[in-house]
Amino acid sequence: MSFTFLNELPSPAEIKQNYPLSDKLKALKKERDAAISAVITGADSRFLVIIGPCSADNEDSVCDYVSRLTSIQEDVADKLILIPRVYTNKPRTTGEGYKGIASQPDPEKAPDMIEGLIAMRKMHIRAIEESGLTCADEMLYPENWGYVEDLLSYVAIGARSVEDQQHRLTVSGFDVASGMKNPTSGDFSVMLNSVYAAQHPHHFVYRGYEVETTGNPLTHVVLRGAVSKHGNTTQNYHYEDLIRLCEMYQKMDLVNPAAEGSFSQDSAGGSCSARRPRVRRWRRPSCGERHCRCWDFFFACWQPMPPSPRR
Repeated sequence: MSFTFLNELPSPAEIKQNYPLSDKLKALKKERDAAISAVITGADSRFLVIIGPCSADNEDSVCDYVSRLTSIQEDVADKLILIPRVYTNKPRTTGEGYKGIASQPDPEKAPDMIEGLIAMRKMHIRAIEESGLTCADEMLYPENWGYVEDLLSYVAIGARSVEDQQHRLTVSGFDVASGMKNPTSGDFSVMLNSVYAAQHPHHFVYRGYEVETTGNPLTHVVLRGAVSKHGNTTQNYHYEDLIRLCEMYQKMDLVNPAAEGSFSQDSAGGSCSARRPRVRRWRRPSCGERHCRCWDFFFACWQPMPPSPRR
């Protein structure tokens, strides 16, 4: 075999036992999960705002950033629910480069998966403790879900993972909001097929077990822009795109049609900030007699963090 087995990882149960979530924070997560679910199902007219860096590699910087959102959440509580973006796994197009705190807790040292899982969990717990806000993360590795499933209120499936069957099937067992990004090509069909798969029950192998899932009705789409065959970036969430998405949603056996717009640089059609106002102005466009509730919109906005002292 070409594999070298270095270390056996502790189970999710062992990690949780050593780094538990307090009863107070469990109650907070339950409350936040219910509020987020209400937005996606249409019971709450507020918007979700998933905001923060795409790579959370320094605990102090991340927690400082997340804590600054607490007062903002209080100010906008009647209109918005803020979900800090704490992405601990960094997808790499070629496989090269820093892969996130879960793989390499210290960017200047060698990868250490065991310490990475611990660092990932500790950072999420601290962020909740200090801010009172449960967070979002990207599920790059489906088998890692058990290490954080009691901490997260939102999970994103990236553009390079959305076509993978194991990601789709794993999301079907989640009980929290899960956003499926369109692939880098911008294809809506691939994205909606992923939502369909995740919203329905499945029977498959997960972490050495034969399992069944019930389906996740809170799975929805994330419009994150696209890259053409010529390498040009383009937006895919203007009015005409939303109408097309609404029509495609209605042709499939899907519940809770919702869409997230990701307004980070390339995803917004380039880094020019002048292009973003047109996107940010969107609010629930009408689909005529179709009454599509696809536009309980929530936004994923990227914001810079204080620089890491280790870089």
